[in-house]
Order: sequence, then C-alpha cells, then structure tokens
Amino acid sequence: MLRAAGVGAGDEVIVPAFGNVEVAEAVTLAGAIPVFADIDPATYCLDALAVEDVVTPRTAAVVVVHRFGRPAAITRLHGIGQQHGLLVLEHGESDAPYDEMAQRRARAAYLDARLSGVRTPDGADGHTYQQYVVRVPGNGRPDRDAFARAVRAKGIDCRVPVKTPVHRMPGFRRDVCLPETERASDETLALPVDASLTKRDMQRLVSACNALGGLLQPAF
Repeated sequence: MLRAAGVGAGDEVIVPAFGNVEVAEAVTLAGAIPVFADIDPATYCLDALAVEDVVTPRTAAVVVVHRFGRPAAITRLHGIGQQHGLLVLEHGESDAPYDEMAQRRARAAYLDARLSGVRTPDGADGHTYQQYVVRVPGNGRPDRDAFARAVRAKGIDCRVPVKTPVHRMPGFRRDVCLPETERASDETLALPVDASLTKRDMQRLVSACNALGGLLQPAF
C-alpha cells in the first residue's frame, strides 16, 4: 500500500513502536524511514498529539495500528493527515465471528467487575477484546513479570503482549522519548478471555490475580 501510494526513498512514515516489528519492516521495505510516535495509554494505539509532534516536511504517511481489539482515534488521526497532506493507512486485526466476540465481551465484563490489584482495560465502545490486557501496578518490569510467573504457576494462561518496543530493537533503535510506550511495555499483561473458558475457569483466574494483586502497591 505504501509503494502503491508512491511512498519511497527519503520519505518518513510515522508508526507505533508498541507492537509488532512488521509495520516498521514494511516501511523500510518500501525504502522509507520509520518514525516512532508515542501511544495513547488507554487504547495502546498512536496518540494523535504525539503524531503531530513528529510530523516534518519529509513525512509522507502515518500507519495506524488498531491494538488488542480497541480501535484507534482514527477520526482525529485522519484530521491530522488532511491538515498536513499525509496518507493515513490503517492496519487492523482479524475479526472474530460475532458469537465469539460476544462471548469475549461477556468474559471481559466479568473480569472488569471482579479484578482488583490490576488496572483493567478501557472498555470503550467498539472494543472486541482480541486480547484482554491489564496493567500490573508496581515499579516496572520485575513486578509485572513476577506477577505473570505467579499466575502461570496457578495454572492460568497469560502472556506479555509486547516484550520489547520496536524502537529498542536492533535495526530500529532510536534515541526517542516514548514514555507511554515504555510504560505499557513494562506493565501490560494479557489475560485469557477465550470463548472456550468456563465460568469455573474465570473464577480461578479472578481468584489467582486478586490474591497476587493485593501484594502490590498501586501506581495509578
């Protein structure tokens, strides 16, 4: 899509650093330069003000990635694109069947109402909960990682959604200030909300997380 739009050598393309490296790789394959902007802490998608801050005369496009089933503020980002004459591309996630999406939302609502000791996701309209991503309060990576190990030891499947932001990876390393990206990489943990989970599974998940979360000092 970038090549088809004429984006190439010497152009800059604004992308998120929180997420998979494939988007930045696609920019370099087109011959352009990826420029990283910070994310909104609620959506984990590009923050519109952060995007505007890194626009330069060389900026040709913005790639907006919808994250975890939570859509980005696409209207605002398109507005910035129109203001600066930029191409705005959206990179979405595969849609789940309606029944599965409804079950994920029901499980997310169950967790929202019962979890303590972790910060539950912002359940704005349109959230499909491709992943149910919480934040583990504390002072950075050791707390979240210790929490994850303890939850797994109780038989609960969980995973760190983004272990290393792209601007810290070899080949894309940049000396940029992305505080929300760094914080999200240190604090986020994806808990299961699969349609296959039973009510008993959900009760075990809540019990395990709440028993551990009470040991942590909130940093909200």
